[in-house]
Amino acid sequence: MPLTHFDESGKAHMVDVSDKDVTARIAVAEGHITMTSETLSLITEGRAEKGDVLCIARLAGIMGAKKTADLIPLCHPLPISKVSVDLTPDSALPGIRISATVKTTGKTGVEMEALTAVSTAALTVHDMVKAVQKDMVIGGIRVTLKDGGKSGRFSAE
Repeated sequence: MPLTHFDESGKAHMVDVSDKDVTARIAVAEGHITMTSETLSLITEGRAEKGDVLCIARLAGIMGAKKTADLIPLCHPLPISKVSVDLTPDSALPGIRISATVKTTGKTGVEMEALTAVSTAALTVHDMVKAVQKDMVIGGIRVTLKDGGKSGRFSAE
């Protein structure tokens, strides 16, 4: 399959979506941030000095999805109809599992918006508690569901 963000001479360009059909589209992405059990307790018990970590990270994820076209050079600005970001403490990591769902009705998908939401939420968690732990690890960021448009449905195993 050819890479769509390069023209016939190999130069990067924004894909022309003007001939695509307007369809309902959805994307879900996930990721996580690992930390010590002590840092996780600080978050879940509401003792972080900067405030409610999960609430602020959720809002940051939503804002990140809305700003994706400003951050990713060849990403189309889209009329987003829904963004939800879930942050779930997981003592088995230990850390926070993050999931984002983004919906639109448009000519191109919202995978980048979902990935940006997860990334922004994870970065915000890191920023909020980096004073107590500097070696947290953000990882596992991936698209788990994409539906709508010509290419149809993708679901990660």
